[in-house]
Amino acid sequence: MSVTPITEVVAAVLTQPDGRVLLAQRPPGKVYAGYWEFPGGKVEPGESLDAALARELHEELGIVVTQRCRWITRVFDYPHATVRLNFFRVFGWQGEPHPHEGQVFSWQQPDAVEVMPLLPANFPILKALSLPPLLGITHAESLGTDSFLARLDVALANGLRLIQLRDKSLPEAERLALARETVRRARRHSARVLVNGSPELAHSAGADGVHLDSSAAAALSARPDFAHAETFLVGVSCHDAAELAHAATIGADFALLSPVLPTLTHPGAPTLGWERFSVMAAASPIPVYGLGGLERDDIALAQSHGAHGVALLRGAWQ
Repeated sequence: MSVTPITEVVAAVLTQPDGRVLLAQRPPGKVYAGYWEFPGGKVEPGESLDAALARELHEELGIVVTQRCRWITRVFDYPHATVRLNFFRVFGWQGEPHPHEGQVFSWQQPDAVEVMPLLPANFPILKALSLPPLLGITHAESLGTDSFLARLDVALANGLRLIQLRDKSLPEAERLALARETVRRARRHSARVLVNGSPELAHSAGADGVHLDSSAAAALSARPDFAHAETFLVGVSCHDAAELAHAATIGADFALLSPVLPTLTHPGAPTLGWERFSVMAAASPIPVYGLGGLERDDIALAQSHGAHGVALLRGAWQ
């Protein structure tokens, strides 16, 4: 039985402060000529991923990378090859990108791409890039519903765009009412809400997705039945590499990986630390948020260790 060789590739998500990312059109004469993709290329034998990224971006775009971080890794089967795409987020560079190989470039918002056709492997990447770097987890149980809703309005006005409604100890009817009200207020700001619980509860609340704890995710072998709508989101809470791999297997859109650092609620509990977190996040095919012992100001730090961003419980509502 022959084993299909895997071609190692680096791909760069050059990101502007306003969130736009750079796409390049493949030139004539190449496979999939005319299709749009993220800049990058094959890793040469014996070359590190970092070295390959720097070389490819200098050769292809004429830039020198100054700020980059690993993001996710996805394997994709094309008719002509199986490729492992090692994605980097690139936030800083010297020089103005310009075509060295006859490409056409375009800066695009991930959730409103206007250039077509895209290479098939890039559709899930653009969906992942539409996720904001900050995720707020509700705790109306301890704040009180009225106080939480007031803080929610402030957080939304200040730019929070992704919320996980947790509050599992609330009576079901009260929790559903809170979920519906959270969704209603979030809609005013084009923010998205996921309900931590069953897909049926999320559907009843009119939410944008469902968040599964690790045990709920472990019971599934595929994405929840009615979660296949293009805009519906599925998040999963994970604590180790096996849970993270399973989240990707069932088609989750992102994961929360915790605890990264010590927390006030679980003093003395084992933590991942940034080194282990980095290894797991880089190997994941879906974006990973860091959770546990983090603050708003830790977004850049988390991203430098492979996180998509940070998830906050109390810190999101202060």
